[in-house]
Amino acid sequence: MSASPVMMTAPDAAGPLLDEARLVAALRNGQESAFSELIDRYQSSMLSLAQRYVRSRTIAQEVVQETWLSVLKGIDRFEQRSSLKTWLFRILVNQAKSRGIRERRNVPFSALDGEGSEPAVESERFFDRHHERWPGHWAAYPSSWSDIPEQRLLSRETLECLKDSIRALPERQRIVVTMRDVEGWSPEEVCGALEITDANQRILLHRARSKLRRELERHLEA
Repeated sequence: MSASPVMMTAPDAAGPLLDEARLVAALRNGQESAFSELIDRYQSSMLSLAQRYVRSRTIAQEVVQETWLSVLKGIDRFEQRSSLKTWLFRILVNQAKSRGIRERRNVPFSALDGEGSEPAVESERFFDRHHERWPGHWAAYPSSWSDIPEQRLLSRETLECLKDSIRALPERQRIVVTMRDVEGWSPEEVCGALEITDANQRILLHRARSKLRRELERHLEA
């Protein structure tokens, strides 16, 4: 698991703004083609994110449908202080949180805890503070995968290990690493949709990536 963020090519600065303004105007005018375009862009990602909060795909689909209804009802009140995508996914997350609580599956994202003092890397990988020469330094570096054949890294077993490891992450870490590294969201988009700070997003992402790398390391060395 690479510790580097997903790299995406930045579009022309003026293009998305003009495109978004066109979409918002068309939605406000009730144009079906604009709504269809929005669905084509975001339906899959919305369903994927909703499933992080509720217990079944069926309920996630209901959350997505409720979100679309809220978008249609609220588009005239959209003040464009954030991007249309951020506004849309913020509605989705709020809907999913409420449904998740009703289903007694989880609590609001901001209320999830138990991760504050958790180390990103096991303490046994470092020399303790009493070590005579290298206190606090690495005792066991992360393994290098440069000599592992690419076909093994991309094998079905390795991918299944990665999927299982993502599912086993704490809720907040799983949501953030999925949005960033699986679905390619930018840090700003994640913070906007989940209403968390950039520092919080970076900490959650780092912890998630560290755990995933550790599990892959165990799998590849087995």
